[in-house]
Formats: sequence, structure tokens, C-alpha cells
Amino acid sequence: MIDVQIYIKTSCETCLLISELLVELFAREGVEIINQEATPIPGLEDAFLDADLERSFKSKIEAVPTVILNPDKANEVRLQGWVRHEWVEVFGEFAHEHLPTFKPGCASKTLDPGRFEQLQATFEPERIQSRQLTFTDVDDIEIGYDRGWSDGLPVVPPTAARVHRMLSGTSRQPDEIIGSVPPDYGICTVEKIAVNAVLAGCLPEYLPVVIAAVEAALEEPFCMHGLLATTYFSGPMVVVNGPYSRAIGMNCGGNALGQGNRANATIGRALQLVIRNVGGGKPGGVDRSALGNPGKYTFCFSEDELNSSWDSLSVERGYSPDASTVTLFAADGVQGIVDQKSRGPESLARSFAAALRVVGHPKFVRASDAFLVVSPEHERVFRDAGWSKQALIERLTGLLTIRGSELIRGAGGMEEGLDPKLKDHSFTKFREGGLFVVRAGGEAGLFSAIIAGWGASGEIGSVPVTREIRL
Repeated sequence: MIDVQIYIKTSCETCLLISELLVELFAREGVEIINQEATPIPGLEDAFLDADLERSFKSKIEAVPTVILNPDKANEVRLQGWVRHEWVEVFGEFAHEHLPTFKPGCASKTLDPGRFEQLQATFEPERIQSRQLTFTDVDDIEIGYDRGWSDGLPVVPPTAARVHRMLSGTSRQPDEIIGSVPPDYGICTVEKIAVNAVLAGCLPEYLPVVIAAVEAALEEPFCMHGLLATTYFSGPMVVVNGPYSRAIGMNCGGNALGQGNRANATIGRALQLVIRNVGGGKPGGVDRSALGNPGKYTFCFSEDELNSSWDSLSVERGYSPDASTVTLFAADGVQGIVDQKSRGPESLARSFAAALRVVGHPKFVRASDAFLVVSPEHERVFRDAGWSKQALIERLTGLLTIRGSELIRGAGGMEEGLDPKLKDHSFTKFREGGLFVVRAGGEAGLFSAIIAGWGASGEIGSVPVTREIRL
């Protein structure tokens, strides 16, 4: 009967240091030694060779040497590394006075880079419920095109080991159901999201953000099915707030709306791939967008909230500054605003208003929401003048209150417009609460941007949805 197991590896300096004692202990009845490496320690040639690391993995060995007293019993006790008085308590007094009182062990071979996930895939296949595929070449990027998983760009083949590694980024269970993804309403689990995060090139620490983005997309007010089916330009845009955005290195500065940051690029892409691969939302199918926009590959950035004089988007939406959130918005592309002359808030607000007037169409009112992304140099103009974000929005609302005579059909020589009966009324460009202001961008450059919303947002369709990120 085995009463004690001792896990070692030959390349561990601590194991070699105590090797004479290990040989003595191995001769005792009830003591088993398990070596993780094929080359034996002299005198321990008959130790159990855990070549495939199955026993080490299933015993959850994290370091060597590890002593397990009463293995697999309720009173199991474990020792890690070499602490002389602890070994004496287990094995009794022994000679070897030259041994130190303490020496840390080494990492178990189960924790070698990439190894743990391979062991999970081999010895815990039931943990992943998705259909298992055999990859002839685990780095064959063509497989994404061949199987219809790709958005048009190469994808990372989602091997079982890679999916296990991705799942390590969250404490949530792989089989937790997040919801049903339109348009086919496929059941979406944490595992399914992890598979698509692998395809997108995410790191495991991005997974909680992707999950939160999927949760937001599936909330009814966001109207994901309608956003997919529309002939309009839009797709989901992800704005990330809070300390977790900084912990994973998201970009809120220069080129925040562009390429070059792995977290920004792959988180937004993973959301789109979930919609495609779990929900069936593919171009030419339910996705009937006439033109689309590049953001339908990926559209994700974080707000520069630490350097802002304004409350962040998530705080405005009722969350603590310490909370980490994602906000989803049904977004078009980016419309730039250039104003390099305004040094006062009134002039700059008028420039913003003039640019916002043309969202959708100069005659459209309350047809869609919009984000105004204010660059640091433009934000400084309002900061120096003491304008709060709400003061800016209120001034823009006033500047964007438009006479019906300018909006009716035929005005300005354009047939597009409102019913002529409304010529004596006035209208605000955006619904109340439909204009969102965030700070992002590089420190140099008097440029801001408008991100217009879906033509069925505003008062008649999709509204932004915010979800807290759960680790």
C-alpha cells in the first residue's frame, strides 16, 4: 500500500541536492517515487517514469519535489520544495546534516510553456464539449477558409490545447450558457466564445472582455438581429472602460481607432466571429449590408479616462470608476473633424455641431445616435474653459436644434427630408441621451471624430448596452 508519493525530476537542483535521502526513502515500504524525466537519478533507476506526465497532471503537481502523504484520502497532506523540519515531521529524523534548512523546488514539467493545455486536451477531453477536429497541421491558416470560419483574414486553428489555454483566462465554466446568438440563434457557451477568441488571435486575458461583449450584444435593447439584417453600414463597436482595459494593454491613445494593438484588434474581431460562427451572421446571408464598413472586421478601443477631466462613459452609465465594463454601440465608420484654429469652447463646439449635422444626412433628425470622440488637444480647450461634458452636450443640443423649414423635402434642392407639414416645428438632431462623448487619441493633433450609429438606432431601434467584465 502506498502511503507516500514523492514527485521529482532529474533536472531539478533541489531534487539532486536531496538525492541520497530520496534513495533511502525509496527503500522504505509504502514510499513511491515518480520521476517526470527519463534520465534517472543514480539509485532511483526503478522509480516510476511518468513519461507522459499523466500522473503528475492528474495529481495537480505544480512543483518538484512534492511529497504527498496519504494520497487520494481525505487527510492528504502535501509538501513542496525542501523544508527540512517538514520532511522530518513526515519521515522522522535522518542524517544528512549537510542539507540546508530550506531550498525551493522547481516548476513541475506539467507547467512547461504550452504543456499544461496539451495535457488538459489529452487527459480531460470531456472538459470541452465542442466537436473535436483533427488538424494535420496545427498552424495551417488555410483551414479557416476551407471550413468557412474566416472573416476573410487568416485565423488561428482552434486546437484543443489552444482552447484550453484560452479558457484559463476566465474563472467561468466552459459549459456556462451565455445566450443564443442571432440570426440562427445558436447556443453560445463560454467555450464557444473561447474557440472564436482563439480564431481571432486573442490572448487568454482578453477572454473576459470578449465574453462581456457577447453578453452585451445578446441583450434585447441592442437588437443584434436587426443590426445583422439591415442594409445599413453598421456593426457592433466595443468601448472598454476601467482598470482591466489598462491591465491588458488596450490602446486609448494614438491610433486608438486604428490598427496596431493586439487587444483592440482581436477582441472586436472575436465578437464578430462569434456572431458569424455561432449565430450564422455571414455576409450574403442574413447580413445584407449594402456597403458595410471596415469596422465589421473589428471595432474596439478603450477610453482615455485617466487623463480626462470628464467622467468616463461607464461612470456616466452608472458604474463605479473601479469597475471594468464594455459598452456596445451599433456603429458606422469614422468621420473626422479637423479644427486647428479654435482656442475657445464656443467656436470648437460650433465646429463639432456643424460636423454632427451631417450624420446620416443633413436632414435626418433623431434617426440615429452618435459617439463624439474628442482628442486630448480638443478636450483641453474645454478643460481650460471649465466646460463639463454635460455642458458641451447641452451646447451641442442647442446648436443642433434645427428649424423644420430646413429639414423638409425640397429644402436646399434635396428631395430627401421631412413632410412639408412640419416646416414650422423645430427638431433636435439627436434624441435626448443619444449623443455620447468620450476622450481618446494621441496627444498631438487637433483632430476629433464622429462615429455615427445605425439608422435604426436613436428612437426606433438599437441603443448602446453596457456590461461589467467578470473575470
